[in-house]
Amino acid sequence: MDLSNVLDLLWVIIAGILVFFMQAGFTLLEAGFTRAKNTANIAMKNIVDLFIGTIAFWAVGYSLMYGNTISGFIGELTMFYIEPGDMHNLFYQTVFCATAVTIISGAIAERAKFTTYVLFAFIFTTFIYPIAGHWIWQSKGWLTQMEFIDFAGGTAVHVMGGFAALIYTILIGPRHGKYNADGTTNTIPGHSKLFAVLGVFILWMGWFGFNAGSTLAITGESANTVPLIILNTNLSAGAGGILALVITWIKYKKADISMTLNGTLAGLVGVTAGCASVEPAGALAIGAICGILVSISSEFMEKKLKIDDAVSAFSVHGIAGLMGTILIGFFATENGVLYGGGFNQLKIQAIGAFSVALWAIVASFIIIAILKYTIGLRVPLQHEIAGLDNSEHNIEYDNSVDEELTAPKEETTVKVEDNNPS
Repeated sequence: MDLSNVLDLLWVIIAGILVFFMQAGFTLLEAGFTRAKNTANIAMKNIVDLFIGTIAFWAVGYSLMYGNTISGFIGELTMFYIEPGDMHNLFYQTVFCATAVTIISGAIAERAKFTTYVLFAFIFTTFIYPIAGHWIWQSKGWLTQMEFIDFAGGTAVHVMGGFAALIYTILIGPRHGKYNADGTTNTIPGHSKLFAVLGVFILWMGWFGFNAGSTLAITGESANTVPLIILNTNLSAGAGGILALVITWIKYKKADISMTLNGTLAGLVGVTAGCASVEPAGALAIGAICGILVSISSEFMEKKLKIDDAVSAFSVHGIAGLMGTILIGFFATENGVLYGGGFNQLKIQAIGAFSVALWAIVASFIIIAILKYTIGLRVPLQHEIAGLDNSEHNIEYDNSVDEELTAPKEETTVKVEDNNPS
């Protein structure tokens, strides 16, 4: 094996490790945005996503995704994939698969039955995700043949995970106490914004492996492409965070940390599909647009549609992923509308993004509905109130901290003595 092949192999492995570490970021983000009495449950779901994704994707999913195509829609099944020269790609795609299903776990936090979630995660990583991935990334997949652009998974991972999360969230229903009988909405504050910020830092770092690692090489032409992707990823994240910050600051007269974090993630998601196809100015624009959209979408979903997505997973991943994929039709330096390429690429991007979203909706609805009416999706109310750490994992927890956070605040008058000797 010559030096360039060794470097390419090493690059894919390092990038895969960065994506692997994103699971830690998701764990901190989701735990920070939810109540302390559910922290262990959040952590368990995130690590189980890796268990299941690793084994199920190796046993079945990878071959369905990359096996010889059957009419451009699904790969030929080869159980327990072993190809010595392809193990690094298997690892890299496995951590992508785990990322996709982890998006779902955050949306349904604080009320989902653990056993049911594990079953859905298994089906999602084994069948639902790989089939859409085949359309996009297998050389003869039907979207690949249309020259659909999804370089690093804006559609394959984020649209898939985001829209599956939407369906699960709708079918499981809102958390206890989220909505009042008169239709008003209660805020259920997370217990640690520090956890959430640290989670976003880790995810942001991991995204360089997620996007730039998708070159699957570091030598040859990729030596020029990788730095561009890293720059585009960084710019889009910054633009998304700034726009979300400005919008919420204007609206609420305060700098809202939760929405700023979601805007940053939306910028990262938005540029993922086109990170190798746009210029830095295009990446900046995509991030800004996605930062604006996530600010609008999150509030609309929560307050107008009464859909209780605990971490705004659908808005961050589904909406930003969908929009980022479509915006390639405008900002791609080759065939983009703004670069004189006409509207054909835009049409292809829209067809691909909405087709994958529809697949995620239909496939997820069928499986989740079956699970709902057989073994059930959510824990009993008393378990939800006590916290899933206790009911699902036998961890004793004093929930007085959460009760204090959510209890109505009474106005009090405090007399302050003036001890200034002057």
